[in-house]
Amino acid sequence: MIGIIDYNMGNLASVYNACHLLDAKAHIVKDPNELKNYERIILPGVGAFGDAMKNLNQTGMKEAVLEYAQSGKPMMGICLGMQLLFESSQEFGSHSGLSLIKGNIVKFDPTKMHEDFKIPHMGWNTIQNKTSMLFHGLENPYLYFVHSYHVETSDSNVIGYTQYGYKFASAVNKDNIYGIQPHPEKSHDNGLRILKNFMSIK
Repeated sequence: MIGIIDYNMGNLASVYNACHLLDAKAHIVKDPNELKNYERIILPGVGAFGDAMKNLNQTGMKEAVLEYAQSGKPMMGICLGMQLLFESSQEFGSHSGLSLIKGNIVKFDPTKMHEDFKIPHMGWNTIQNKTSMLFHGLENPYLYFVHSYHVETSDSNVIGYTQYGYKFASAVNKDNIYGIQPHPEKSHDNGLRILKNFMSIK
């Protein structure tokens, strides 16, 4: 049973549909009290970091997600959902995150990039992946990205890097918590394989 968290910031339908393409039992969860009933959860997200944290707080989902993380059951953040796993973001001000993994969200630095690289980073790109259950059967997969901010964190938390003007962390893992910057639900076979791999993590 997979719980897809609804906090009014998500690409819920596409994540839900991708799970069902894999014959997975997935449900969109609005009630934070129900989160603990699921074997694994996905925190999706599209939009601004500050708004997302505000919604997580107002819906009661923040405490439910933190409690779930302590349970040891697998959870994964996608795109904005991955960024929320970290301590803070510089997007439209300074905002505190869930602090489940040490690190901060920063905007792409145009001074480090050739002028041909535009912000946001949008379109298909590769993840140069390390060995991880999340990438089982995949090597440097092409995936679909849409984002203007990325995480800065310790290399020990990183299971995949992407090049866009410079190298940035695009997939992370700490204990039972996983995060991926691109959208697997929009990344065809490679993305479905990542979701399937997540479903097999114990």
